[in-house]
Parts: sequence; C-alpha cells; structure tokens
Amino acid sequence: MSASLMSPTITDQPTQQLRDDDPNRSSRGRSALVNCALIAVAAIALIPFWAIFVGTFQDGTNLIRHGLNLGINWDEAGLQNYVMLFTDSGNFFRWFANSVGLTAVQTVLTLFVSAFVAYGFAKYEFRGKIALFITVVLLMTVPFEMMMLPLFSQIHSMGLSNTFVAIFLPFLAAPMTIFFFRQYLTGIPNELLEAGRVDGVSEFGIFFRLVLPLMTPAMAAMAILVGMGAWNNFLWPLLVLRSPEMYTLPVGLNTLLTPYGNNYDLLIVGAFFSLIPILVLFLMFQRFFISGMTAGAVKG
Repeated sequence: MSASLMSPTITDQPTQQLRDDDPNRSSRGRSALVNCALIAVAAIALIPFWAIFVGTFQDGTNLIRHGLNLGINWDEAGLQNYVMLFTDSGNFFRWFANSVGLTAVQTVLTLFVSAFVAYGFAKYEFRGKIALFITVVLLMTVPFEMMMLPLFSQIHSMGLSNTFVAIFLPFLAAPMTIFFFRQYLTGIPNELLEAGRVDGVSEFGIFFRLVLPLMTPAMAAMAILVGMGAWNNFLWPLLVLRSPEMYTLPVGLNTLLTPYGNNYDLLIVGAFFSLIPILVLFLMFQRFFISGMTAGAVKG
C-alpha cells in the first residue's frame, strides 16, 4: 500500500526535471534573441530611407541649413516638393521611364545571354574551354574604370554613341553572372540532358524546355543584382549619352546640382521615388533570392 503511494512521487521527479531542461524552451529563447537582433539591424538599415522620406516634406533651403534629420518639423513641413515633382519637374519622368525601360531590357538580356554562355561552360566539352572560363574569372577582377575608355572607343567606332543600345550592350555577357550560372548548372545531372536527347529534343529545346525552368531560383537571385546594377548605373550612361532627354535617372538627378544653383527640392523627392523600383524588384524575387544564392554557392 505504502509502495503504491510512493510510486507517483518517484515518477514525478524525472518528469519535472525533463520539463525544466526542455530543449524547446532554450531553442525558443535563442530564436527570440536572433529575431530581436535582426529587427534591430533592419531598423538601422531603414534609417536612411526614413531620413530621405522625411526630407521630401522639407524645403530645399531648410535641407541646406539643417541637413537630413529623422524628425518632422510640422510647422515647416509641406507637400510643395511633391507638387513640383508632378507639375514642374522638367524631364524627370522622361528620365524615370528611360531608367525603367533600360533596366528591364538589360536585366532580361543579361540573364538570357549569360545563362546561355554558362550552359556551354557547364555542359559541353570543347577546345579552349578551361582557358576561356579562366578568362571569365579574371575579368571579374578587372575594375570597370580600366575598361571604360576602350569600351567607349569601341562603341564610338560602331556608331552607337548617344543611343540606348550603347548603355546595355557591353554588359550583356556579365562575368559575375556567367560564373554564378555556371556553378548552378553543374548541379543539374547530365542524365536529364541525355534523356531529352533520347526523346529527340534539340539542343536548343533542351536548354529552353528542360534547363531554363530549373534555373528559376538562380535567375531570380541574379535578376535582383543585375537590376540593381543597371538601375544605379551612373558613370557609363554619363559617358555615352549627350542628349538630356535620353538621360537615365541617376544622370538626370545629377544635373540638378550645378555651380549656379542646386535644386534640392526636386532632388530629394526624385531620389526618394528612385528607390521604389528597386524595392518592387526585391519584393518580387526575394522568396527566390536566398535559395538561388545558396544553390549557386555550393554547386560544383
């Protein structure tokens, strides 16, 4: 009788100890700390965006006098900068449209051309393959400033100066994109390609119908990087473009800063609107970004 009464007490002690040492509790604690740290980092990263947003409600004279700040002075805040943007902004929306169109065209063509070249490096054997791939890798280490003048001379000799084609043509076969796609494609089994050949699919059909759909995560990851580079490109369009109506947005906004006067009112609100396409691009492809970058880093 007494033994049966004591048995629940004996079995309860290990249960209580297991409850105290619950690994899920410590895991939840670590997850909470990580989440708090990530929220803090995200808040710090958003501070410049908030400062620019606040600056869009301030007069240009106040921006020069006080600079950007995180607080809104409601006595001096107004929508005059937005009114100027939509009523008296000159070529701003033309520059915006030029940047959107060129970014879309350059991103799509760069992904397609680079994927095609990377597919050849990853899945075909030909003479000089290793030497050509080493050349691609070495080109990744060459600063653009070293290639800028030879590229400009080539573009000028082709009669493409002051054209939109000159902006994206030199960057269609991007070394970084080719290298990334090649690493990703080495993880696709050759048996899949052989099965397509046995079924009578052409080599182009294998690429477009079998390989390209499998590259969706890698394509999305590189679309963000290539799109950001094309949208923020400043030096090359500044060099090849001459007509103000053909300027891209970074070049056009730079023209607002002159030795004779600076239009900070339009510059700050224009810079804020220039952030929107990049945010949209990232939100569209962010779910593929981590998986695509991780897969490209470990394949091969």
